[in-house]
Amino acid sequence: MIIGVTLKRLTLGKNKRLLSNSQFEDVLARKLRFSNSLLTLYMAENQCGYPRLGVSVGKAHGNSVVRNRLKRLLREAFRLSQEQLPESYDYLLMVSAKWSAKSEDISKDVKLLKAGTIEKSFMQLVKKAGSEIG
Repeated sequence: MIIGVTLKRLTLGKNKRLLSNSQFEDVLARKLRFSNSLLTLYMAENQCGYPRLGVSVGKAHGNSVVRNRLKRLLREAFRLSQEQLPESYDYLLMVSAKWSAKSEDISKDVKLLKAGTIEKSFMQLVKKAGSEIG
């Protein structure tokens, strides 16, 4: 047993989320967009000093159960990787349209999808964005 070691809690409070439609529109207006086979990431600088997340999953990705599961997985991937992200950026994550279009039974695919897979895909996009932004 290790005594005296405290771990920092990785939370995702309201202040770390994009909540209003205008916040989403601001991120989309900046047109910093990066994609892979699973996710599309939009980024914009913010004045907060910490990263914030917005999630959007369209109806093409399945019924509400499937869409909410995808949103939970996206938020969890962000929560676990927020310490590794560049500060002062807003991140808007969307599930790639390519992924839902090629999937015959989306609900089965979502059940097999793990938070680690999404986190890996998200971090690949952040690294790609970092190399292009500078």
